[in-house]
Amino acid sequence: MDIQNEILTEDEISAITGFRLTRSQINWLDLHGWHYELTGARRPVVGRIYARLKLAGVKPSGANAVAHTWTLDLSKVS
Repeated sequence: MDIQNEILTEDEISAITGFRLTRSQINWLDLHGWHYELTGARRPVVGRIYARLKLAGVKPSGANAVAHTWTLDLSKVS
């Protein structure tokens, strides 16, 4: 698994927040209740699954943030 696929790019964070400056991005994320981590360079890092849930209006939690593979269950079909 490539970690770069699991986090938003800097351009994606800019598109969501509307800001290019790191401090402005952090302020926007805080104001809108987004969870993020800071890199050693003090840039915000946002998980891709978290962002998808947040943008869909779903309150992200440990239960709904796990990507499960869907399988067809025909055991109850008669």
